Amino acid sequence: MAHGAHRSPLPPPHPDLALALDCEQCLGWGTVVTRDGRHELCPACQPGPAEGAAGGPRP
Repeated sequence: MAHGAHRSPLPPPHPDLALALDCEQCLGWGTVVTRDGRHELCPACQPGPAEGAAGGPRP
């Protein structure tokens, strides 16, 4: 029997798809799935929060 994914209290990250276009790690999606099943921004093509990431906090 198939089971659905667990609900997360956090919204999924919003990657910049223009940066992810040719990324081999995330295959152009801009996010990767961790071993815990969480979606996170791709560390190879998406900038960190200090660099103004799409899913990061804004001033």
